[in-house]
Amino acid sequence: MSNIKAIPRRIITGTKGGKSYIAKDEIITNVSEHFPGLIISDVWQTSKMPASFEQEKPIENSAIPSVIKNGTYFRYVQIPPDEKLGIEAPAGQPHPLMHQTKSLDYIIILSGEIFLITDTDETLLQAGDIVIQTGTNHAWSNRSDENCIQLAVLIDAE
Repeated sequence: MSNIKAIPRRIITGTKGGKSYIAKDEIITNVSEHFPGLIISDVWQTSKMPASFEQEKPIENSAIPSVIKNGTYFRYVQIPPDEKLGIEAPAGQPHPLMHQTKSLDYIIILSGEIFLITDTDETLLQAGDIVIQTGTNHAWSNRSDENCIQLAVLIDAE
């Protein structure tokens, strides 16, 4: 079993008087559980490009994030097995959690395994695999008996 936490610790650095320091060291508090065991920790967002070093603005936590125009969104997700979520994709039907965001997403699988499903195919992802999600329709299906942890950076895209 992995020792990765469902709710991560976040360390934020800053500068004061020309010297760097640790401005915050805390457990993420912006956490939601939209389905039992599906834990989403919204870590950080930016609201312009280039990004500024200002402190974050509160993030509205939702199952499908909405990236701020010219911004980024940093998310840590624990996805339990489909069986625990009560999810079943009927044969020939789209996966019930198919969704699409208007963003370019960099996703890293930190632990466990999960299937990435698109409209026409799917592939098994394991710890260390990286997905570049280009705003396409997709779903995640955890067919194992362990949680999958993924880290995602979403960037506003056209």
